[in-house]
Amino acid sequence: MLEPMGAFFDSRLRDYEEHQMTCIESAPEFYSFTADCLPAEPGAHILDLGCGTGLELDFYFRRNPSAKITGIDLAPGMLGELQKKFPEKELDLILGSYFDVPFGTAVFDGAVSVESLHHFTREEKIPLYARLREALKEGGYFILTDYFALSEEEEKSRRQELLRLREMQGLAEDVFYHYDTPLTVEHEAEALRAAGFTAVEILDRWGATAALKAEK
Repeated sequence: MLEPMGAFFDSRLRDYEEHQMTCIESAPEFYSFTADCLPAEPGAHILDLGCGTGLELDFYFRRNPSAKITGIDLAPGMLGELQKKFPEKELDLILGSYFDVPFGTAVFDGAVSVESLHHFTREEKIPLYARLREALKEGGYFILTDYFALSEEEEKSRRQELLRLREMQGLAEDVFYHYDTPLTVEHEAEALRAAGFTAVEILDRWGATAALKAEK
C-alpha cells in the first residue's frame, strides 16, 4: 500500500540515517561529495529541498560551519531530528511541500537536494526549478544528487505502476505518496534547462545515483 510521503519517512525515522548510509550504494561518498560542491563562503545561505535529517549537512557544516540553511520537508519528525542535531546552527526549517513554499527572489547563494526529487515528473519539476532559479543570487547554483532511471523504459514503467497503484487504492490526486519514479539523467537535465538554468553538468556518478550542477 502506498503511504503519504511525510508519514512514510517519519515512520522510519529511527533507522533512517543508518538505512541511507548503509543500504544505498556509495551513500557516504555521494553525501560528502555533495557537501563539497556547495558554496564555501562563510555565512553562505543554502536552500535544501527535501532536507530530511540533513545527512549532507553533517559534512557541509564541517566545511562551512557558519552556513545558513533553509530546509523544506514534508516530514515533521525529520525536521525535528535535524533541529536536534544542529541546535547551534542557523536553521530555518519549513514543514511543507517545496512545490508550494515560496522561495523569494535572489535569496540564496546555493541550493541542494539529495535523494528527494526522484518522486516527481518532468512536468512537475520544471515550474519548481524555475522558481528555484529565481530564488538564487547571481552566480548561484543548484546541486542535485539523486537516484535516476537507467533507461527511458524504466522511467515509463515506474510511472505507469504508480498511476496503477493510485487508481487501485483510490488515492487523492493532490497528496504525494511515496513511490520512486526517477527520470533518466538526460530528462532531468532537460527539465533544468527548460526552467532556465544556463548550464547543467553531470559532476559524478555512483551506480544509479548522479550529482548534477545547474548554474543560474
